Amino acid sequence: MNAERLLAHYHEIADAPDAIARLRRFILDLAVRGKLVPQDAGDEPASELLKQIAKEKARLVMAGEIRKPKVFRELDEPPFDVPQNWRWTRIREVASDRGQEIPQSTFTYIDVTAIDKEAGVVADPKVLEASEAPSRARKVTRKGDVIYSCVRPYLLNVAVIETDFNPQPIASTAFAILNGHGFVLSRYLWIVLRSPFMVECVEENQRGQAYPAINDADFAVLPFPLPPLAEQHRIVAKVDELMGLCDQLEAARGTREAVRDRLTAASLARLNAPDPETFQADAQVALDTLPALTARPDQIKQLRQTILNLAVRGKLVPQEPSDEPASELLKRISSLPKPARYEKRSVELIPGDCGLSINDPGTQLPKGWLWAPLVQIARLESGHTPSRSRPDWWGGDVPWIGLVDARLHNNGTIFKTIQTTNKDGLANSAARLLPKGTVCFSRTASVGYVVIMGQPMATSQDFVNWVPTGAISSTWLQLVMVAERPAIDRFSKGAVHQTIYYPAWLSMHIALPPLAEQHRIVAKVDALMVLCDRLEASLTTAADTRRRLLDALLAEALAPAEERELEAAE
Repeated sequence: MNAERLLAHYHEIADAPDAIARLRRFILDLAVRGKLVPQDAGDEPASELLKQIAKEKARLVMAGEIRKPKVFRELDEPPFDVPQNWRWTRIREVASDRGQEIPQSTFTYIDVTAIDKEAGVVADPKVLEASEAPSRARKVTRKGDVIYSCVRPYLLNVAVIETDFNPQPIASTAFAILNGHGFVLSRYLWIVLRSPFMVECVEENQRGQAYPAINDADFAVLPFPLPPLAEQHRIVAKVDELMGLCDQLEAARGTREAVRDRLTAASLARLNAPDPETFQADAQVALDTLPALTARPDQIKQLRQTILNLAVRGKLVPQEPSDEPASELLKRISSLPKPARYEKRSVELIPGDCGLSINDPGTQLPKGWLWAPLVQIARLESGHTPSRSRPDWWGGDVPWIGLVDARLHNNGTIFKTIQTTNKDGLANSAARLLPKGTVCFSRTASVGYVVIMGQPMATSQDFVNWVPTGAISSTWLQLVMVAERPAIDRFSKGAVHQTIYYPAWLSMHIALPPLAEQHRIVAKVDALMVLCDRLEASLTTAADTRRRLLDALLAEALAPAEERELEAAE
């Protein structure tokens, strides 16, 4: 084994997303290949161990405790080379089943839910009366056996029966029972069954799609690497030691990540709920520390949300005294005529009584901003789907936005749609052609799409559409809706599909900055999101690099010595 380079580079791979899990599998892989502990020439070879196992099986057959075992042919080709004093065999040559029986009295029932697969033990069995026994409660098992779930084996529900259960245990027929007769250690059986080599063997032989399983006949002939009994003891001890170290590494990594998450959350919390007197200092501390604290791509999401929160609260860019105040914008648009069909939708809003809101109208806003009813600064439009039974209404020059389009362009602008309708589709349905710049908000809370029309389009009824007036830019309205999506979703209703209905929208207020500041904020957000994209990409690249380095080091550590010498020579 060449593990020196693996250890030398451990600090570079320790933060790979699955480094600890990979190391655990690597340990098991080394164990079953005879590369984890040194061989001892004084050990009784596995060939003699096979003879003792055969002798013990013959005794048990004569005693009527097991059925006469099948004779298995030798492996055509060993899966890989093992040490000289090991032997390749079949799993049922070295481990027997104990048969089946129907419970006649109270028993301890072991099914898949009773397994703690990480610890490899039976953690939560049930005690049942015979009358309560499920039809699959049939497999006889005893202390010292290993049980292996043959149904959905990729879940690796493997356990050693370490307890002398009272009443007597009965396992589900989903398990294969393995009794090593004292010549194959239970923990070594567990190591082999959990090893990447055996996982691959089982995957090649399992059948079924929804609930893949390996049957008894295929399980019986799985190849099994058998070391001398003394070496089994050394392997088990070394695996336990190394798994304990992995536990410590995992705990240390978890503690480190928890501290990092708390520090990140604390930094972002001071920005999300800023103190006007300390905000500038808090922001500088956050900018200085977040690059070091943000070590995972998933943490960038929090940073993005903080940027949006600062933007919609007027904390991202400085205010300009020369900007026309938002109050003047509202005065100017209030004189504009409104379409008759929208007058009946308007609601009387009492100052100070804001009802539902996008932001808390009690929050103090920067100078030049004000709280405005959303329906005063944008026109509400619904969407509709022309009849699918009329193919002549589909296909044409009118882009039609569905949820799939919004998903593909979420938080962006749509210029081209997957489906189109035509003038007849519009004329014979409630669908309307809406102008460029319309902001489309998906009504279902669990979806959360917000897109801008890049040209005149129609939408499905899955959207609430807002046509901005001269008081608000499309990009600012989109930014606010993206930033406040969690708050908006709180107003959704419905038993199955949580939907935001029109009365909620008609009562919402929005924090409105001067138009010039809206443009500055959007430009700043765009620039910061580009930086977030770069940081996220660099973290993803770093994680991929660590993963590839780990792959290479593990492969090198497993490579035979002669292959490594050949590579060095080349």
